Amino acid sequence: MFTLIDADGRPYESPVKGLWGGHRRAKIYGTLDCRAARHTIDRGGYVRHRVFFADEATAIAAGYRPCAVCCADRYRAWKAQ
Repeated sequence: MFTLIDADGRPYESPVKGLWGGHRRAKIYGTLDCRAARHTIDRGGYVRHRVFFADEATAIAAGYRPCAVCCADRYRAWKAQ
């Protein structure tokens, strides 16, 4: 089982792995292969506050913003709002 975050920001158990990752404190979501997240994880950070989402819509509904690195186009649109 995998622990994912729902649209209300609450964790739940899922038999399916999340497709998007995020950082609970910074309220940022991005791809699972994000180079910025990987760099931070490799330096020993991030993992403690890592969360996962079933899809991008759930991350947005939970109040997370797109990553400026791996979701640059989405980030620019979010920033322009």
